[in-house]
Amino acid sequence: MTGTLNKVMLIGHTGDDVKMIYFDGGGAIGRFSIATNETYVNKTSGERVTNTEWHNIVVRNKAAEICEKYLKKGDKVYIEGRLKTRKWQDDQGNERYSTEIQCTDFTFLTPKGDSDAGSKEAKQPTEKPAEKSHQTNAGAENEEDLPF
Repeated sequence: MTGTLNKVMLIGHTGDDVKMIYFDGGGAIGRFSIATNETYVNKTSGERVTNTEWHNIVVRNKAAEICEKYLKKGDKVYIEGRLKTRKWQDDQGNERYSTEIQCTDFTFLTPKGDSDAGSKEAKQPTEKPAEKSHQTNAGAENEEDLPF
């Protein structure tokens, strides 16, 4: 393989509302974090363990404004993008690194009007990423022939 690929796909819950930065030229950047969970059973103790991973998301311009308007803390969202690592200096002059996901596509998975964090877990999302890709192949297979 001669090419390279930098692609990230995440489904998680937002950790806070979108924080916006506006620029003089009309551009904008939105930043927010999402949490993904991994659950497994510890083989030695038999207890269920859940690990949460936090991801920093960066979205730009019109897409950032859409996220700011519709995404709230706790909402479920599908994010697609690429990894980007930034180098910066902290207050003491030490070099620090931050890894972010530069968002190129997103789908809101929390149903409209569902603002109660407790009921979000129980409801099904209105659109799944798999459904989006299935729609592009709709003419190839009959819906009843699908294994899911």
